[in-house]
Amino acid sequence: MTRAYPDWLTVEERQAPLIVSFPHTGTTLPPDIEAKCVSPWLARKDADWWIDRLYGFARDLGSTVVHTAMSRTVIDVNRPPTGASLYPGQNTTELVPSTTFDGEPLWRKGDEPDQAEIERRKAAYFEPYHAALTAQIARLRAAHPVIVLYDCHSIRSVIPRLFPGELPVMNIGTNGGAACDIDLAEPIAAIACASPFSAVVNGRFKGGYITRAYGNPAQGVHAVQMELACRGYMREPIGPVTDGSWPTPFDARFAEPIARTLREILECCLSYAQDAGRR
Repeated sequence: MTRAYPDWLTVEERQAPLIVSFPHTGTTLPPDIEAKCVSPWLARKDADWWIDRLYGFARDLGSTVVHTAMSRTVIDVNRPPTGASLYPGQNTTELVPSTTFDGEPLWRKGDEPDQAEIERRKAAYFEPYHAALTAQIARLRAAHPVIVLYDCHSIRSVIPRLFPGELPVMNIGTNGGAACDIDLAEPIAAIACASPFSAVVNGRFKGGYITRAYGNPAQGVHAVQMELACRGYMREPIGPVTDGSWPTPFDARFAEPIARTLREILECCLSYAQDAGRR
């Protein structure tokens, strides 16, 4: 049955036991919300720039794609709806962020979203994204004993407020192993570690709300988050950025080496689901 989705929410249904999620590539700011922002550039600064383009090959693998065009500044669909921190004791951003990753205020004084506004955005933008994920998981689980949900992210390589030093290029998160079977996590890590790019499993980024909420190996749903440091696929200026230097344009030729590795990882996810389904 064809489902109706808001125009900012794209759901591409395919039949392979693999869902690719893009929760942070959006840059849309509804006019009423943009008017309350300190600046449109700050409101878009922390987007996962060009990640949807980097993973364009996912469609060739038969993956279902779920993508929101809304900026994470409107509401972050990879945070718990309760507002609870995913990383207690560490700096992070909220369900509706008050600052950029660097600590810069996002909202004009007096225009900060109150609880009623946060609830409105949850109903308008958060819940439809998760309803779409839930529906696609159910659809594919009805056809396959095992599926993989792969959540795509990126972040600048150096953000002192969030982590010390330079982040590894490939940051694989499985919620400490709870969201994904080790028989899938280990091959993914092996591919990443054999690549030209630095890699870590369950380091600073262990998986956000999507990975933690939907990863349930006992129910045939394995969830993996991949957080890429931007230098792996972009000509990233290391250190502070300005509206004149960020984001840099997407260059498919520059990104091609890591795209090859990422395709191998997605193929591994697909093979795992297919093989596990035949057991």
